[in-house]
Amino acid sequence: MLHLNRLQYNSLQTIDLSNSLSLNALKENREYEKLCLDFKDKYKHKMLKTFSFSKEGFLGLFLELDAKIAISLGESQAVVEAGILYEKLGFSVKWLELNRDGSVDLSNLNGVDFVFVSSYVMDTFVKTDLGQIKKISDAKIISNASANYNENSDAIYFDSYKLTGFALSGVLLFNDEIFDLISIGFMDTLALKLCFDALKIQSFNFELKGKFLKELKKSFKEDLYFFVDPNSTLEYSLHFGLKGIKAREFIRTLALSKIFITNGEGCSLGLAKPSRVIQAMGYSETQSRNSIELSFMDEMSQEEIVSIVKTMRLKYTQLISFND
Repeated sequence: MLHLNRLQYNSLQTIDLSNSLSLNALKENREYEKLCLDFKDKYKHKMLKTFSFSKEGFLGLFLELDAKIAISLGESQAVVEAGILYEKLGFSVKWLELNRDGSVDLSNLNGVDFVFVSSYVMDTFVKTDLGQIKKISDAKIISNASANYNENSDAIYFDSYKLTGFALSGVLLFNDEIFDLISIGFMDTLALKLCFDALKIQSFNFELKGKFLKELKKSFKEDLYFFVDPNSTLEYSLHFGLKGIKAREFIRTLALSKIFITNGEGCSLGLAKPSRVIQAMGYSETQSRNSIELSFMDEMSQEEIVSIVKTMRLKYTQLISFND
């Protein structure tokens, strides 16, 4: 079984839980306190809390800020949907558009107190230079750090589902009392524990991207194209399209051969809506259905890479013949 979608699938294989993480307001909670301290130390933030990783949860964070905010259209669906709700309540949001090359347009940050923008765009994993934002704006940066942590972030949050496979609360770390703290009785200790366990073992392979790209170009030639420049994405992520087929067809047939890829945020089997991010870049809904993304963690030999790409080419050829 080959997972070439590690940014979409968790690597947490075993779960170790005990009742010692249950919280009691009238006793010491040493294991919980150590867990919080270790989490904060790892990411150099002073405060921590859990929240619902949903549009309602992010809406609550927006209301806590009570300030002028900007939101990148390259953020998670929950963040974007929360921004739409925030506007419906009468608040103002500055939306940071995506350029045709997949990068975030950072020209609309004037007068903003907080900006929800990560060091990578969802789906395509095009990198965003948060250091550049610091140079042009005084806005505090709030980022999704699930796939990549950037020290220029003033607050970071983690998507527990992406990291653990369970729909637990998100984990938020911050400084300077940006957000309200919550009492221990409302802390999701299971989310804290499993999220931190997953982050401790999280690793990616930085060597495979170039090797896979070379073999894909050699095998698919003119049938291969790119929505974004491969050099602009996270070093362990590769994004492309194949002419004449829909990504979900390709994903399904590869899954039968135990090769798992993805075509966007939460779309591991290609059954969800086409990529909102690709459409925000200016592509049509039909074009966005062709988006394919690979991300790498495991070690692979050159022979294995060649074999995988050969299988991909075979499945692609079969799909083309079926569609004719």
